[in-house]
Amino acid sequence: MPRKPAKGYYVRGHFVAYGSEEDAELRRAAKWDAEFSKTDLKKRSAHLQTVGEQLLTLKASLLQRLELPDALLQAVAEARRIDDFEGRRRQLQYVGKLMRRLDEAQVAAIEAALAEQHQGSAAETQRLHEAERWRERLIADDAALDAWRDVEPQADWQRLRALIRQARRDAEARANTAPGQAPRQGRAYRELFLHVRAALDARASASPGPGPEA
Repeated sequence: MPRKPAKGYYVRGHFVAYGSEEDAELRRAAKWDAEFSKTDLKKRSAHLQTVGEQLLTLKASLLQRLELPDALLQAVAEARRIDDFEGRRRQLQYVGKLMRRLDEAQVAAIEAALAEQHQGSAAETQRLHEAERWRERLIADDAALDAWRDVEPQADWQRLRALIRQARRDAEARANTAPGQAPRQGRAYRELFLHVRAALDARASASPGPGPEA
């Protein structure tokens, strides 16, 4: 039996089959044209292009959780591999085109994942600054060690005191650096920071809310 021709229609001389991805995209575009002005459509297109480009920065665990179409995932992976400026620009445009095929729920899920990643990065930066403040406080003030017990009640206090003493010597050595010489960060100074940061990270993992400011 001869195969029945696919049902569809022509757009600018190009055949579009009913039920195809291209048909769905054109229907969405027609709906947007009816509901929004050209300015709104341009803004939405630009927004989706930006969100698509931000997908390149999304962590693999968050990206997999979204369950996006394979074509979009492959386009994002390819854009990450391209180093050539013009080639990357064209690939990003293709990513933006695929983004316009997503429904509102999928776009909202992507934006939520990007926001989640940003919040995680901001929290990490905040803990780094907090670790730096605690290190300087522990070096400058003996009383700070008592306050640190609230953060790390099960600390190895003998080792921590030794790190603080050596870090103070390192600080004195930096203060006495001759003019024109770059100050050297001692090993204890770095190790004290790593110790403090690890304790703050552990506290953050154990608590659903942000820890108190030092």
